Amino acid sequence: MLHQRQQQRLLQKLSPQQVLVMRLLQQPVLSLEQRIKQEMEDNPALEEASDSEEISDEISDETTPESVDSDEDSFSEEDEDRSELKSDNEFSYEDYLDPDDIPDYKLYSNNRSADDEAWETPVVSGISSQEYLLAQMGVQKIPDKEFVIASTIIGNLDETGYLSREIHALINDLAFNQNLDVTEEEVLEALKLVQGFDPPGIAARSLQECLLLQLIHKPDRTYATDLAEVIVRYYFDEFSKKHYDKILQKAHITEEELKEAIEEITKLNPKPGFTISEEARSSQYVVPDFLVTLNDGELELTLNSRNTPELSVNREYFDMLREFNHRKKKISNSEKAALTFVKQKIDAARGFIDAIKQRQETLYFTMKAILDYQQEYFQTGDETRLKPMILKDISNKVGLDISTVSRVANSKYVQTPFGTFLLKSFFSESLQNSMGEEVSTREIKKILFDIIESENKSVPLTDEELEEMLQKKGYSVARRTIAKYRKQLRIPVARLRKEL
Repeated sequence: MLHQRQQQRLLQKLSPQQVLVMRLLQQPVLSLEQRIKQEMEDNPALEEASDSEEISDEISDETTPESVDSDEDSFSEEDEDRSELKSDNEFSYEDYLDPDDIPDYKLYSNNRSADDEAWETPVVSGISSQEYLLAQMGVQKIPDKEFVIASTIIGNLDETGYLSREIHALINDLAFNQNLDVTEEEVLEALKLVQGFDPPGIAARSLQECLLLQLIHKPDRTYATDLAEVIVRYYFDEFSKKHYDKILQKAHITEEELKEAIEEITKLNPKPGFTISEEARSSQYVVPDFLVTLNDGELELTLNSRNTPELSVNREYFDMLREFNHRKKKISNSEKAALTFVKQKIDAARGFIDAIKQRQETLYFTMKAILDYQQEYFQTGDETRLKPMILKDISNKVGLDISTVSRVANSKYVQTPFGTFLLKSFFSESLQNSMGEEVSTREIKKILFDIIESENKSVPLTDEELEEMLQKKGYSVARRTIAKYRKQLRIPVARLRKEL
């Protein structure tokens, strides 16, 4: 049975403008540049500001949100037009609209979190490893059947260049997809053909086979090369576990000969998957969102806006509204539709411009708070000067929500005199030393890294020994915590750090 009743609920929803600001805030410089270009293509009312309307790319240390809003010098001709359009005695385009005609932009809302979005880093296009291998196969005279088998093998290589599929699975693929009946010997013969292509080690089915293929095809062979091949072929398990004593005993070689053979092995490429695009990606530079410079002992902060143009509303759209103003109420239904379109585009352009400005202000004041908090580090570059800092510390300083600070920290880079770093790397928890002082966990990691770097590699320090050394330096850190920090620093256990 249906009942009618009143119910009061308190709901909190983000407006479309707030969602836009959050999305723009999360985007780094390169993505923002593409986003602005896309918005200008979609909205004809949005354009680059002329030279007379340009605002400086840099925000000085004295800039505040209040000064940005009240700066009389920044009152542009566009603002004058805006004032004219809103004057009580002048034309208002809302007078021409039916009250029931709500613009589309007010009806659209997407309250998905900006964290749900994913942006791909633009990379220079190039030839893939599969295309590179197929090109080599195309210049050789290969029977049609073997060509199809080899092409299937190449198509099943992963990004590191390994063949992870079993031979019987490839046989089934060829039967179902190519209607080709092949034997295991034929597949292995085609695999041998692909493994002879460049780069050496391609299409291997294991790390051992990958290294062995590179040693077999290595030109200008020496005794060290032959010995390295023997070690990889017959003593790979001992080698991977760094049981060098067992290798010396079983292979009947000297320690010096083993050292030379290991040097040959370490020169090999464990991931031979070769792509030109990967090389282009590895040569790309991180584009920082912030620039921190040190001038006469004073830190200066600027936003990187070199690829972010200043935006304004297209003046032709204002002229169209003036034309309607002069004609007052004498407009047709088609002109009314045009007026609605113009209004929507102008409002969307203004909203986007405001969102960009709000993004820049949020970025600047968040980074300025981090700069003030970690001033000693940014002046010296000494990681041991980093203070313990969590998102809440910066959130309290700038008066923003922790989630907003997190969006800034997780995707933005800062260029300093000492290198370019991801912003979130400056955030760390705190521990107490023997003096009762709070120190950053990053400081402890730096000391741990330095200790391991200076250790005797023939007898590397165990986690227990590292714990004792840190205790002597005044840092009470448990062994399991040292193991966690070591893994975060991508440092292997003592046994795998051993060198001859």
